Order: sequence, then C-alpha cells, then structure tokens
Amino acid sequence: MHASPHIVSDVMTREVASVDRRAAFKDIVRTMQERKVSAVPVVDGGNRVVGLVSEADLLPKEEFRDSDPDRYTQLRRLSDLAKAGSVAAGELMTSPALTVRPDATLAQAARELARARVKRLPVVDEDGRLEGIVSRADLLKVFLREDEEIAEEVRRETVAYLFPTPASAVLVEVQDGVVTLGGRVHDTSLVPVAARLVRAVEGVVDVRFALDGPDRSAS
Repeated sequence: MHASPHIVSDVMTREVASVDRRAAFKDIVRTMQERKVSAVPVVDGGNRVVGLVSEADLLPKEEFRDSDPDRYTQLRRLSDLAKAGSVAAGELMTSPALTVRPDATLAQAARELARARVKRLPVVDEDGRLEGIVSRADLLKVFLREDEEIAEEVRRETVAYLFPTPASAVLVEVQDGVVTLGGRVHDTSLVPVAARLVRAVEGVVDVRFALDGPDRSAS
C-alpha cells in the first residue's frame, strides 16, 4: 500500500506510442487510430522527447484543405497555416514538449496540466528519455482507492500523529471518499491541521468533523 502522495509512476501509462521526426503525416494519424490516442510524443534516436504531436496539430490540414484564408486569418493563425502545409512530425510537433518526471507527485503533474492547459504529459527520466505518459484521466485514478485503504492511511498518518491515545479517541469513517472524523480530541486547535493533512491524502473527496473537546467533567 502506498502512502500519500502518490507519484506519477504509480498511475502513468508505460506502453507509449511514439514517432520520430521523420514520421509522415498519414503514419502519425494511423498510429493515433491504432493506439486510440489523441497525441503522440516525438522522439530522437536516443528515445529523448523532442516534441508532441496532437490531433490539434493535425486538424489544420483538413481545416484549410479547400479554403483560401483572408489576410486577417493568415496573420492570426500563422502557426496553424504552417502546420497545414507540413508533412512530417518534426514540422507538425509542438516543441519543446512539456514533460514531467516519474517521481513528481500527482499534485505537481495536475498543476502542470492546468497551467499549460494540456491533456497529457510525456514522462521522462533525468536524461529526457521517454518512460511513459500521464493524462488527466490517469490523475483521477486516485479517486478509485478503496474507502478502507483511505481510512487506514488517515488513521496511521494523521490520527495517530495528532491525536494519540489515551488522551484522544478518534474514529475514522470513509464513504465514497468522504472522510468523517468523530469522537473526542485532547486539543481542538489541531483540527484545522488535521483537515489539511486528511485532504492531502490521495483519493479523499471531502473531510467532515464530528469532534468534541476533552471531557472536563472527568477531571
């Protein structure tokens, strides 16, 4: 069982279709169709990622196939027009490709995807060699963790650390990824800290509390 945070190598797709710079337009399309993917990394002779070709890079050829764009379109979509006249991966690819390391956390990968507004990232080693690819769908796999697996991690990594027995008695319940902490704690000021730690656990959808402070009547 993995403790949070999970890393990219835990969820990435390892068998990746790729093409080299000389790959022809039709070969790229054929590769995407056969592998049922919407983008392929472009690699050099050493399997280092030098770019990425996506469906968006290929579509201008069809879009401008039988049209004569006006001057405004020519100026506004110069890059797309160039790709419409391209025939090989080296001309079509977006370069340099945004990549991620296999030991990056899922949160880091998610931030990179959001920042760049892309759907996938090639995963490369320290020398830039292709090891896999991680997509938005891959990052959502953490929400498929079993409730009991999440509960056990919360008990071990958060409750045992912040609210050790016998001063506290905290129960952890998880249903559909929603964590509920109930019972009695010795220090209620630690509840916000617990909230941050529990939300950091991969697969947690939300956190709820039903906690009481120490029983003063027993003292």
